[in-house]
Amino acid sequence: MNEGLHADQPILTAGEALAQARAAMIMIHGRGADAESILMLAREFKQSGFAYLAPQAAGGTWYPQRFLAPTASNEPWLSAALAKVEGVIAQVMAAGIPPERVMLLGFSQGACLALEYAARHARRYGGVVGLSGGLIGAEGEPRHDNGNFLSTPIFLGCSDVDFHIPQARVEHAAKILQELGGVVTMRLYANMDHTVNHDEIKFVRGMMAALIDHERQE
Repeated sequence: MNEGLHADQPILTAGEALAQARAAMIMIHGRGADAESILMLAREFKQSGFAYLAPQAAGGTWYPQRFLAPTASNEPWLSAALAKVEGVIAQVMAAGIPPERVMLLGFSQGACLALEYAARHARRYGGVVGLSGGLIGAEGEPRHDNGNFLSTPIFLGCSDVDFHIPQARVEHAAKILQELGGVVTMRLYANMDHTVNHDEIKFVRGMMAALIDHERQE
């Protein structure tokens, strides 16, 4: 895959060094934000044993149109963004951390990208987290999903009145990801702003702790 437009953008890191980490979380920022901003969530998770990697989008945007637009209208930016995620995962795997100890997390546009990547490359991950996001593409557009999540834990959290993310598209993502073999938890929060709340942070923290505990038992 060709990272194209995003190829020269940095990947910021926090937490454990990859060589010493027991697990990794790839954190994908939203539109108009940056890698540094999404890495701030790592402080909230307070989970030892994790390396955090946050790729930066060119111009602060992974793709130009809304995630609800036809996929073709977001090319070639979308393919480049998916390739950037693929490249980060390859970097993590090269350091000796397998996919089943890798978590994908994104917020807003980053959540859409994380979920889309995961659906197109379904396998056993350590976890997938979409905070205020859905799968990319126009309603009714054919999907390009592949693989099986093999009971990967997946969390979707969003406001029930999010201006950017219609509730129906969160529910649509939950259905597709479950059909691909994910164990999906979806939480819709009444009248919440386009943000991340404490309940979501607490749930993700629990996913991370469970992953580390499982790794210790192996």
